[in-house]
Amino acid sequence: MRKMLAICLLLPFIGFSQLKNVINSTRIFPKQEKIAEFEKALAAHAQKYHTGDWKWRVWYIESGPDAGGYMVTEGPNSWETLDGRKDLGAEHTADWESNVAPLTQDRGDASYAEYQADLSTVQLTDYSDKIVINHTIVRPGKINAVQEILKKLKNAWQAGGASVAVYQAVASGEPSFIIVTRLKGGLKELATGYRKPLKDLFDTANGAGSFDQYQKDYGDAVEKRWSELLVLRPELGSK
Repeated sequence: MRKMLAICLLLPFIGFSQLKNVINSTRIFPKQEKIAEFEKALAAHAQKYHTGDWKWRVWYIESGPDAGGYMVTEGPNSWETLDGRKDLGAEHTADWESNVAPLTQDRGDASYAEYQADLSTVQLTDYSDKIVINHTIVRPGKINAVQEILKKLKNAWQAGGASVAVYQAVASGEPSFIIVTRLKGGLKELATGYRKPLKDLFDTANGAGSFDQYQKDYGDAVEKRWSELLVLRPELGSK
């Protein structure tokens, strides 16, 4: 009886518990003549102030329109946890403003995204040190259509053994999906012939001729897409 009562008392907390599936990321661009100083200051800041829920993973952006910048990610957290984040204290803010910010350019970006387990082929925290991010901007009214496209793409990724994590942007600019291919085998995964062509994998996984329909659906639902290569810099993040 006591055991049953304890379970009943816990149910409200279980019911209101939120998933830890939110990633927040910030893009920072150092002054070109201050890169070494910036990296030293960023690492010191991360390792002193960013632990636990606010632990940092720092990536260098190798290619694409943001090449030369750094992406800092926190999470996964729940929205409930993020409600209490605030600014991590006056000392934290003063360190950033005094030691890191002066070494950066007057540009940057911040965003939130939710991990989509049903569209992904890899677990949220099953990371790799090299990733390719495809930013897929959705046409108005086409979110559901893109989700259906991604479900079929998931079948093809699985057929090819690709590790792909899919996120949906939340309150962060244009409606979009962030498709992160985790290069478990390293850059050699980008080589022609490492996997079968997407068309072959797609038709195998979804039926003969399905790739042609996919291309039509994709062109109708997606506004634009751009991609980039990022490499983890663990020495710059939290310990």
